Amino acid sequence: MSTSRPVIIGITGNIACGKSLVTRTLGDLGAETIDADDVVREVTAVGTPAYHRIVEAFGPELVLPGGAIDRRRLGEIVFADPGALARLEAIVHPPVVETVRQRIRTSRSRVVVVDAIKLLESRLAAECDEIWVVTCDPDQQLQRLMARNGYSREQALQRITAQPSQAEKIALASRVIDNTGSIEATVALVRSAAASLPLGNT
Repeated sequence: MSTSRPVIIGITGNIACGKSLVTRTLGDLGAETIDADDVVREVTAVGTPAYHRIVEAFGPELVLPGGAIDRRRLGEIVFADPGALARLEAIVHPPVVETVRQRIRTSRSRVVVVDAIKLLESRLAAECDEIWVVTCDPDQQLQRLMARNGYSREQALQRITAQPSQAEKIALASRVIDNTGSIEATVALVRSAAASLPLGNT
């Protein structure tokens, strides 16, 4: 791997499988971390070009009194309609990709971790030196999502089934991190996997 640029590790996996835990652990070991969800919130903030395009595409009724987009309502719309989800992704993905690329270009870290649920569907995948896919038991995934987001079983299943299967992502992985067990077990797996990376704290 070239020393003129950071090693780029892409972290992906389906919703509620534990990407954040893996990313946080790598951050604790010294990597710079970029969370695509945070970038999405940044590029769709009030007044941005993407914000105006979302309001135009999905209607002003999505705008909360303070001006922000009602993300829960938007999620209900797009996860019930694949066409609407595709329209939203066409608006959001280009500025997200460009922002992530800019942060990688300006990084002073030896390892940069990009945490993105849609990593494999984006142009960023080809720029990663390794792609780590985080998995967990499907029943555990469902229960985690319901508990974390306050979704009904139907709402949670709607979001899970809108994504590619775990098997499809595993087929494209450099490494698979199984997060079915305890937090401690997953952290141990990540620390072991990170031993080959140029980090100072492994």
